Amino acid sequence: MRAVSILKALTPLGWIAVAGVVAGLAATLMGGLGFRWDPLNLQQRRLAAAEARAAAGEGAAKAQAAARRLEAEGAQTVLRRLDDFQQQQTAAERVTAAAVAQARNADDAEIPLDRRRADYLRGHDRELCRLAPDLGGCAGAAEPAGGGDAPVRPGGASG
Repeated sequence: MRAVSILKALTPLGWIAVAGVVAGLAATLMGGLGFRWDPLNLQQRRLAAAEARAAAGEGAAKAQAAARRLEAEGAQTVLRRLDDFQQQQTAAERVTAAAVAQARNADDAEIPLDRRRADYLRGHDRELCRLAPDLGGCAGAAEPAGGGDAPVRPGGASG
């Protein structure tokens, strides 16, 4: 009987409180049993956002891996080109040294050139020095050509 009198004594606000407590206990009990109630679909939204972040992270990781791979390939290409250049430079120096030695030991090495031919060769020499100022014999070179002699010695006034 006493329970009936308590139920009659509850005000509408009391009934709302009792209903809230009963709903909370029911939700806790149902949640413990594995039931989920998500009327706003928040769990799906969180899952989709997490998957999008994971996909973006994978994409960034793949892009970084591709960038590192391209960088390594570029470094290998640069090293290969540098090696080719050094081999070409060594071969050119070897051929040039042989040509210089042959020219200095030639029978006509001491015969002066006529003026027109000397001017022609001097013009070519200036053009080479303009294109590559670090060549031997140029003003910007570290050492003069042929022991300090001029690159082309002019001859008589036959031109």
